Amino acid sequence: MIFVIVASCSPRGFIRLAPEAAAIGTQRAVFIGTIRGQDETGAYDGSRVDEMHFARYDVSIPPDRKSGEIKWPRKNGRSDPRTDFLTTREEIFASEAAFRGELSGALRRNGDEAVIFVHGFNNTFSEGLYRIAQMSHDLDLPGVVVHYSWPSAAQPLGYAYDRDSALFARDGLENLIKEVNRAGGKRVILLAHSMGSALLMETLRQMAIRGDTQSLSRIKGVVLISPDIDVDVFRAQANAIVPLPQPFVIFSSERDRILKLSARLTGQSDRLGTLTDLSRVSDLPVTFLDTAAFSSGSGHFNLGNSPSLLRLLDGILSIDASLGSDRASRTGILPGAVLTVQNATQIILRPVADIGTAR
Repeated sequence: MIFVIVASCSPRGFIRLAPEAAAIGTQRAVFIGTIRGQDETGAYDGSRVDEMHFARYDVSIPPDRKSGEIKWPRKNGRSDPRTDFLTTREEIFASEAAFRGELSGALRRNGDEAVIFVHGFNNTFSEGLYRIAQMSHDLDLPGVVVHYSWPSAAQPLGYAYDRDSALFARDGLENLIKEVNRAGGKRVILLAHSMGSALLMETLRQMAIRGDTQSLSRIKGVVLISPDIDVDVFRAQANAIVPLPQPFVIFSSERDRILKLSARLTGQSDRLGTLTDLSRVSDLPVTFLDTAAFSSGSGHFNLGNSPSLLRLLDGILSIDASLGSDRASRTGILPGAVLTVQNATQIILRPVADIGTAR
């Protein structure tokens, strides 16, 4: 019952097409690869299909909002482009070649850089789309934004279905990564949330086992946000991916209520996203950013939801600056305590105001 309350307390998002919003909001283009099925209206749902569908959506980020906030239009009412997230363009590509052609042009205009986002548990198609549009705007993500939308049931009690879907979706994500590479993506950042992190790690593992060194060499950073992964499973996955893409950043919080419930469901004491004992991953070159001090609500998406954390980390995902290859230098750019155990580093982030008053 607690899980249902936590996971379903917010209204569900949906896409509303409003081309006129382009004159008011800031536009963010999101390229989509999905293996979701479609309902009778043509909308993407939680069913699974074998064939990948490709699309592009332009999302209008409204001017009257707080950083980290997504306000959905009312289903039975007028939308306000000054406050509501709206879609100004929707294009469904008839083929991989058509998708690749448009993506190629976007990559050329953005330094051949791309960010691929993988959503987490209990997400509708529109929620994943609008979340990466919001984050790309608030964090000023570099390059072209690409979203992999895998078939989540979008139900609080659909945890088992989503875990199976994440396994089903591995080949699709691998295919999308390769499509980005074929389109000209030379510097790719992978960004995943919650259960999407497990899907991402499984995909990287199978690419490594296949010996796809060319695709893996273009991955210039991995960011896992509140990863819903068993710690031992993560270690096995990471040890199979040699070398592990760098930098490798994990946003964690011991106050993450969703992951604590997930741990109980799986009979474990911790998930990767709540890990505080770095000795369990001390042999891995990873950086943990502990965001517990910024937790609110369920604490499951601190990076995306917290205005103060977004301000603090503005530019943290910049490929050339904060995500450089020198891991030691990155620990000095963020306020907080730093703990290093062999190769693993934990940065316990603290609000700037707290640091100013600390004695």
